Amino acid sequence: MGCVLSLDSSATGAISVSGSATVALNNCSLYDDSSNASALSVGGSANLSALSIGVVGEASYSGSDVTAIEGILTGQAALPDPYGDVAFPPFSGCTQNKFSVKSTIAIDPGVFCNGFTVNAGANLTLNPGIYYLDRGTFSVNGGATISGQGVTLVFTSSTGNNWATASINGSATVNLTAPVSGPTAGIVIFGDRQMPTGTSFKFNGGASQYLGGAIYVPTGAINYSGGMGTSSNCTQIIGDTVNFTGNSNVTINCSSYKVRPFSPMVVRLVS
Repeated sequence: MGCVLSLDSSATGAISVSGSATVALNNCSLYDDSSNASALSVGGSANLSALSIGVVGEASYSGSDVTAIEGILTGQAALPDPYGDVAFPPFSGCTQNKFSVKSTIAIDPGVFCNGFTVNAGANLTLNPGIYYLDRGTFSVNGGATISGQGVTLVFTSSTGNNWATASINGSATVNLTAPVSGPTAGIVIFGDRQMPTGTSFKFNGGASQYLGGAIYVPTGAINYSGGMGTSSNCTQIIGDTVNFTGNSNVTINCSSYKVRPFSPMVVRLVS
């Protein structure tokens, strides 16, 4: 089953692994919908391992270590968006404006407008439900802790401007898992499809970062570094483009999650 998918149809490096990054996709596969001659780019001294790798175009990894147990296949058919028919519920108003956490607190779902910051030393628990990030940056600083089960973070804009983005910084402790029922089942991060293509999302929390479920930002440029890498984890990363910038461990062991599988043979979950 797939755990990484880029949806861009023509980008150079639609999926890229740069620098000295080591990316281990444990028991799961990578798929790249770009038809570019360098659709998958692994450079420098980077390492990429996966169960299998499928690319519509070609892969460029001269001098890098790329391994796939079941092979690296190019010239493949593009995969459809596995969550293309999912919509998040409508919202209105603002529960909080320019929300900032500096202590240990728990909060309920709501609409958070013009930025959401978890400061260093803060410890935030998200109670189950959908959290709308309406404009501004969702920022989790180094030394901060954020956790929650049954949570979806929706990144959007009620005005069509200043679209919400994410920035999770190194040494932040993140443990968020998606709902197993409801309209956003299986999705822990949900980017509005209307946001401009290439909107930046940075999930660089390192080894203490765990986002359980689908990170689904279909028009976003996802930068990812992290993952706990244990066999019990379930993470999907789906964006317009995906760039691994540091050491990452991604595992797709999703028996208790409601993520949708994707592969050349399976693109929809049959209930």
